Amino acid sequence: MERKITCILCPRGCSMTVKEASGSLTVTGNTCPKGAEYAINECTNPVRTVTSIVRINNRKDTMVSVKTEQPVPKGKMMDVMSRLRSISVSAPVKNGDVILPEQNHIAARR
Repeated sequence: MERKITCILCPRGCSMTVKEASGSLTVTGNTCPKGAEYAINECTNPVRTVTSIVRINNRKDTMVSVKTEQPVPKGKMMDVMSRLRSISVSAPVKNGDVILPEQNHIAARR
């Protein structure tokens, strides 16, 4: 396996290549150790921070932005988004209010 990845951890945006040989992954093209760690994680267990909006039910045409407190596995993103589409919250909503504690502590962001 060979995979090309662009690191997103800093503005440098290193173009890296991840190769699998004998059951282990090697990374080339990274400038720092964090880039290599990012590339390996992206190949073995990709995670994403989910950001979205949730409707406020006691205000007309009003939404509040929300995001996960910690990244979630990439394969579970659609489950989180589906759950967010199915709920609404009541105002007032403050920054940091937990909207869905069972879904990786999705909290309001203002």
